[in-house]
Amino acid sequence: MVVNMWRRLFRSRKVTISRTGPLVVGRPTARAPASDAARVSPVLSLAEIGDRFHRFVLGLPGAESSEPSAAELATLRRLELLSTRFDMRSLPRLPAVLPQLLRTLKNDNAAGGELAKLVGRDPLMVGEVMRVTSSVFYRSAQPITSLQQAVVLLGQDGLRRVLTQHVMKPILQANAGTLGHVAGERLWDHAERCAHACAWLGRSSGCDAFEAYLAGIICHTGTGAVVRLLDQLMPVEAETPPLSSGFLNACSQLAARLSLQASEHWELPVRVIEAMTECQGPATPAGSALGRTLSVADTLAIAQLLGEHDRLAADLDLSHSWPDILPPSLLVRCQQDLRRQFPVEKIQI
Repeated sequence: MVVNMWRRLFRSRKVTISRTGPLVVGRPTARAPASDAARVSPVLSLAEIGDRFHRFVLGLPGAESSEPSAAELATLRRLELLSTRFDMRSLPRLPAVLPQLLRTLKNDNAAGGELAKLVGRDPLMVGEVMRVTSSVFYRSAQPITSLQQAVVLLGQDGLRRVLTQHVMKPILQANAGTLGHVAGERLWDHAERCAHACAWLGRSSGCDAFEAYLAGIICHTGTGAVVRLLDQLMPVEAETPPLSSGFLNACSQLAARLSLQASEHWELPVRVIEAMTECQGPATPAGSALGRTLSVADTLAIAQLLGEHDRLAADLDLSHSWPDILPPSLLVRCQQDLRRQFPVEKIQI
């Protein structure tokens, strides 16, 4: 369990955390069930929504303090030191053929045979393309008997998405480490929603569709890396007070830097790297089209995911949160589209 990691991390230090300055007005106590967070329905800032997201990813209770404790500050210093030594080469490698394939996919007139030849150079990519095209969603009247047929059936947009998911899903899930298995699953759930929202909003912002989708997929890569670094800081034994919002915010900033470094290490498209750079701070009207879009899509995806898990009101309206960035009417439609694409699964009793 991820929560056990945090207990062990702070276990040897008995720290009293001040109860002044609560993170959320009307927030549930640390022991309250997740559904209480949605029932209270407080007016949340974007920072508070981000804090809830990181607590959800890491399996943590609500905060009792906004300021980091002495133990947390010590851990942050150690975490910062470890991050400077983090070897990007330890991240799973991208397939060698991927850069050439991405360049080819930017050409709308690329032939199916050319794309199939490139995909065919990576056996795992071949398997994923064939698996997806044999699914019920893509199943055609005639059975798919060749890779070229599968590539043509997917189309360029479908192929971009399949390859991005094939490449990035294992990275996000493996990057969170042994104790971060749940975190890896939740980060991937967010990545799917963020990529969808970023591509959807990007159509109205003049963004390249694939670059927007790719940026949404990778924007929290560094969060998994931070969980891996925390794996290395674990001492031994006892109870832990709820972690402060300040501590998680510092971890989030470090994760954003590592996400940027990863995108540079993988030599992703220039506009994607630029957007990742901008997303280390809040969205501004002066930012690039993709940077603004990614920043907004990230939060919309977070709200969607938390709503699905009863950590926020499922119908939370964020359309007026960025009045100088994107029009509210567009954001309303994007949130509606996210709810259609990722509906809450009702448990049958």
